[in-house]
Amino acid sequence: MTLPASLQQELDTLAQRLEQLRSQATLLRQEIIELRAEKARLSDEKAALLARNEQARSRVEAMITRLRALEQAP
Repeated sequence: MTLPASLQQELDTLAQRLEQLRSQATLLRQEIIELRAEKARLSDEKAALLARNEQARSRVEAMITRLRALEQAP
């Protein structure tokens, strides 16, 4: 059975659109994978920076304590 030309054209258009959507879905899945990896990397980096910040804060507090002790020394 032969389809009318307009129906065949519509089916071809839908098939092309379906292929475009499949391609886009594949790209989006890959982008999601990459974004999740970047999020994990950034979370690790944030944790490391927070730890370094805490270490620096502790050192500064220790220096302040030593300076105050020196000021109070006779």
